[in-house]
Formats: sequence, structure tokens, C-alpha cells
Amino acid sequence: MSRYRTRSWRAFEPSAAPAPLTTAGTVRILGLDPGSRRTGFGFIESRAGSLTVIAHGCLNVSTASPMARLRLIFEGLRKLMDEHAPVEVAIERVFVSRNVDSALKLGQARGAALCAVPQDIPVFEYAPRAIKLAVVGSGAAEKLQVAHMIRALLCLTERPGADAADALAVAVCHAHSRTLGLLAQGAAAGAPLRVRR
Repeated sequence: MSRYRTRSWRAFEPSAAPAPLTTAGTVRILGLDPGSRRTGFGFIESRAGSLTVIAHGCLNVSTASPMARLRLIFEGLRKLMDEHAPVEVAIERVFVSRNVDSALKLGQARGAALCAVPQDIPVFEYAPRAIKLAVVGSGAAEKLQVAHMIRALLCLTERPGADAADALAVAVCHAHSRTLGLLAQGAAAGAPLRVRR
């Protein structure tokens, strides 16, 4: 099983290198906020510093059995990716809770989400604090603040639900980070790092 190094430079694999970023003029990004009951998703397009929302929402699997939830997350995300065709995926890093059972369920949901991503699409990981900092300007921002800023930044007519807002925030964070990454492509510092592949 391959190891990896995260966006915050916590090393799991010493030889990890900056992931290649798509250099096309318009890039479609999928942001994911996995959860054992609700998984938020947000598709955006980034072009010349401008961000446009394609689709956003939440896969609510709370009424299914624990094992069925994982299948529904996988199938739901596969269907969404087939429909909206992202070229890069960004995901929020798992927050390790002291509640072992909750952490395990979250890890399983995250695994189902990652397995749904086609092999040729790179996946990038960001810490919750880094996402809030990129969107709100404060790593300690509350969920409501994130939702308000996402509505303003993406010119949405209504404030998105909490899970969708978090997923869009992940996508926006990656869009900002990838701009810097393209400028520093090939350099060790400053480029987003690939979670897998």
C-alpha cells in the first residue's frame, strides 16, 4: 500500500513529490467533505482567477445501514463525477477524534469517497484549518462563517447547506492553492501535494 505526504507537509513518504497540476485554461474541480451520514460535494470551474459553481449538494445516506452507506457514497459520487467530469479532486483531511468509533466511521466514508475517484484523476488533501484560512481568512472560523463567505465568493443566490458549503470551501481552497502551485511547478515548496497516484 503506497504512502503519501499531505498538503500540510506531514511526511508519510519521504520521496513524495509535488503532484502535476492540470495546465488547461479552464479546470473543473470537485471538492469533497466526507461524512458517515452526509457527504458534501461541490463542483466548480476555475478560469483565470474566476470561479464558477457547476453543482453542489449533499449525499444523505443516514437512513441506510452502516455498510450500505459506503456503497451509496461510492455509487453516488461515481454518478456525479460521470455527469460533471472533474479533472482534479480536493478532499478535507480527516480530523482524528478521541471517539474511536466516530473516527473509524469517518475513515470508512472517506475511503469510499476516494475509491470512487477514477485512477487518472489526481486527489489533493487539505487540513480543515487551511481551508478555513483560504476561504474566511481565519483558521478558527465557524461553519456559518464559511457558508456565508462561500455564498459571497461564488455569487450564490442562497447560502448552501453546511455540508455542501464545506465541500465548496475545499474546492475553493484548492483553486487558490493550485494557482500558486502552477507558479511553483517543479519546486518543492508551495505546490499542493498529491494524496494518491
